[in-house]
Amino acid sequence: MRLVRWQPFPEMESLRRQMDRMFDELAGFERKSDTDWTPAIEMQDRGDSLLVRAEIPGVEAKDIDIQVAREAVSIAGEHRYEKKIEEKGFFRSELRYGSFQRTIPLPVAVENTQVQAEFKDGILELTLPKVQEAKQKVVKVSLGADNQAAISSSEANAQTATDAQQSATSNN
Repeated sequence: MRLVRWQPFPEMESLRRQMDRMFDELAGFERKSDTDWTPAIEMQDRGDSLLVRAEIPGVEAKDIDIQVAREAVSIAGEHRYEKKIEEKGFFRSELRYGSFQRTIPLPVAVENTQVQAEFKDGILELTLPKVQEAKQKVVKVSLGADNQAAISSSEANAQTATDAQQSATSNN
């Protein structure tokens, strides 16, 4: 009988992949399969905008497709492979070629028509301006001489609800 030494690393790698997949699913990240490559990202809140950086080495800007919705960013592209005829074959190849796609949920709504993008040295940077909260409007209703309601509106900064209420009670 031959003694075979136990190698824990393949089992640990399988466990790591399963844990990564579980956490990605919990966070809402999409993943096609274990063999698909997706770009690593980081997201930073800059007050009035979000900065999303994606690491996409070995891809040309013309091969990247970026789509931005109010609540998510989708980055897709393709690693192109230039086929070279060589007399010697590969013993091992760990480079990935083919298509990739990643959808990143955003923590806040963004103005998707005002996105700025820069791609340099394999790093894609997206500056996504946040949607400005709608200002509350105060509506003043006053009765005219013929008992018809006249409605006017103003920004919340110009007149507060308390001012509107006070002017309505002083007209009575």
